[in-house]
Amino acid sequence: MPVSATREHVEEVIFEALAKLGPERDQITREATFESLDIDSLDLVELAQVIEDEFGVEMKSEDAERLETVGDAIDLVVSRAS
Repeated sequence: MPVSATREHVEEVIFEALAKLGPERDQITREATFESLDIDSLDLVELAQVIEDEFGVEMKSEDAERLETVGDAIDLVVSRAS
């Protein structure tokens, strides 16, 4: 059963998942681009898996291609999970 997807919870899960992929936690903000965090397409696949496991939201490859910032990913998950 997916966990409640409040904006704060989604942000916390995504920030934590990104921190495990390399960037320092203090570099990760809603405004940070995946490019500036050195997050590549393979990292985005891992992030998509975390999102699906945690919130039951499937992120397709075309979704991932449109995401530029961490905030974009958070907003996508919140809009689909509610």
